[in-house]
Amino acid sequence: MVVGCHDPERLAAFWCVVLYFEVLERTEDKVEIGSWEPTVEAVRARRTPPTVVFIRVPEEKARKNRLHLDVSPVDRTTEAEATRLLSLGATRVDVGQGPNRTWTAPADPEGTGFCVLRSPAP
Repeated sequence: MVVGCHDPERLAAFWCVVLYFEVLERTEDKVEIGSWEPTVEAVRARRTPPTVVFIRVPEEKARKNRLHLDVSPVDRTTEAEATRLLSLGATRVDVGQGPNRTWTAPADPEGTGFCVLRSPAP
């Protein structure tokens, strides 16, 4: 997945903490993060979890994303995870989720929205 942004290093650092990923590759205008170090064998065997690539772009975010990430915590409640993400630099946004929601919709440090939902934690 590729994300256009103004500061690839900043967003990669944020998302590495959120997703427990590591930086796989970086250049001046691009940072790729993932949960694994790709090998030829794994790619050929189609055992390759996705990576996220942050690429520097000059334009501003113009409207709602048509694609977004869902963060599903496994060791804490949805609200506890949202609190953790807010402490890392996410912001709360209103996307019309209403008062009886089972999910929350924060945005990353550059305003790209994502959801926190489906936690099996009590």
